[in-house]
Amino acid sequence: QPPLGIQGDPMRLMFERDLTPHPQYAAYYKWLQNDFQADAVVHFGMHGTVEWLPGSPLGNTGYSWSDILLGNLPNLYIYAANNPSESILAKRRGYGVLISHNVPPYGRAGLYKELVNIRDLIAEYREDPEKNYLLKEGICKKIVDTGLEVDCPFDDAKRLGIPFTPENVRMFSNHAFDHYLVKLYEYLQVLENRLFSSGLHTLGEAPNQEELTGYLDAYFGGENEPRRSEEHEGRKEEERKEITRLLNQSTDELTNLLRGLNGEFIPPAPGGDLLRDGAGVLPTGRNIHALDPYRMPSPAAFERGKEIAKKIISQSLDENKKYPETVAVLLWGLDAIKTKGESLGILLELVGAEPVKEGTGRIVRYDLKPLAEVGHPRIDVLANLSGIFRDSFVNIIELLDDLFQRAAEIDEPEEMNFIRKHALILKAQGVENSSARLFSNPSGDFGSLVNDRVVDGNWESGEELGDTWESRNVFSYGRNDKGQARPEVLQTLLKTSDRIIQEIDSVEYGLTDIQEYYANTGGLKKAAEKQSGKKVQASFVESFSKDTTPRNLDDLLRMEYRTKLLNPKWADAMANQGSGGAFEISQRMTALIGWGGTADFQDDWVYDQAA
Repeated sequence: QPPLGIQGDPMRLMFERDLTPHPQYAAYYKWLQNDFQADAVVHFGMHGTVEWLPGSPLGNTGYSWSDILLGNLPNLYIYAANNPSESILAKRRGYGVLISHNVPPYGRAGLYKELVNIRDLIAEYREDPEKNYLLKEGICKKIVDTGLEVDCPFDDAKRLGIPFTPENVRMFSNHAFDHYLVKLYEYLQVLENRLFSSGLHTLGEAPNQEELTGYLDAYFGGENEPRRSEEHEGRKEEERKEITRLLNQSTDELTNLLRGLNGEFIPPAPGGDLLRDGAGVLPTGRNIHALDPYRMPSPAAFERGKEIAKKIISQSLDENKKYPETVAVLLWGLDAIKTKGESLGILLELVGAEPVKEGTGRIVRYDLKPLAEVGHPRIDVLANLSGIFRDSFVNIIELLDDLFQRAAEIDEPEEMNFIRKHALILKAQGVENSSARLFSNPSGDFGSLVNDRVVDGNWESGEELGDTWESRNVFSYGRNDKGQARPEVLQTLLKTSDRIIQEIDSVEYGLTDIQEYYANTGGLKKAAEKQSGKKVQASFVESFSKDTTPRNLDDLLRMEYRTKLLNPKWADAMANQGSGGAFEISQRMTALIGWGGTADFQDDWVYDQAA
């Protein structure tokens, strides 16, 4: 596919919202139809560009560039099975018949280099601390050299503001140090067992025995899973056989591509993640779809979202001794579809609301609960919508807009309702629609463009990246707003934001794997810090895990870099894939630079080892 961006001048894409594709791009698609006279076109791999071109967001017209360029060409689109969100756009705007492909096999990160040495030294020291006390200094030195004291701090020293050094450790009792080593050893075990994508998937190939073991180990929890009753183990063995059979049907990916080219029917399937959604997403090679947006959040997603929100509030109280006035919640189409609306559950609990269903089970309203039942003040929310969420869930956007308006107007004390507090301040300034809380990119447009600037090296400071994010996300959506710019409201929300919360929906694409996280969450963080003049905490929940604890951005970045980019096991698996693997490694290096710019991530050991 021809490149779409304007090299050296990505800012034009920001200010010229109706920018048309350049002549070479348009000519290529016209050549396919008129000169080459293709019977069909096959797009390989998600994140093509033709479906993102300017035009109607929900259904093409004759003036939509996707329609103009694709014309009557049947479009078969090879798409990742775990991305039912962006695949909607490939269907709606790119007319794609999707052929899903499997995700790469999973692997365990393991330990490597100095991390193995530290683990072995700790194990030896703990066998007999009195006899092996001479190992303490060597252990401390290796902890400092590898930066582990930042990942897993020695709390006794940190509390007193004492730097972690071999000399300073002598100030503390053996009991305190031994307790710290137990904590560090457990952290190393977490690193060792962390999942990552091992290499890349080959279209139409069934997994070999090693890869099959990786999938099954990740799905069933590995060797550490406790053994249960014989009946349970029997069911588990049957499930193992069924998943093995379905994984071996990855050959359907090529079979169904050929069927599509023959004009035959491609069976449908829900998109999703094997680890989270189970065997229903298999076999791959099918035409994936999403879910009913009128049933979000599902009961389970709502409860899990509530739990996450309560932990966010608790963390804020522990750190700041007060409730957060505003929390920025990232609403992305991908995690919303895969989790059935957990991020909505987070937002509703922060506001103190719950879904109301009609007789058919469809959600028709989000009701405010009485303050006495909420258990905390109504927290204001800056809801940042991805372009996919904005275009796919119009019904939810209208329900949320209605909720925020009622929350802003209800007669409650301002100290117990921060939505009302901020709305009254804005109204006193003469700002229209002071309850607007749903912000995204310009109508019909996608992305913050922060990643464009990072990739092109077209920036001088993190503040510039924050400004880019803000200028691209100043557009309000709701029952009446359809992309109206409301800078005063956005700036008030940024200024009062204490925290940012987002869900990570898969093992394959974490914070360090793709550009979208730093470009959106990182850009938001930098914009909020500029407006408020203080550091803003960003936290993440890995929705594919049972653990609902929000984790600090820097801590999660360190863990991901240790287990992926800096891990020879991961790097070798990627390098073995040739140019495709090399591209994946380069993507991670670019993301590292992006996090440095947007979140001031500056751990020297990460950059040194990456280089």
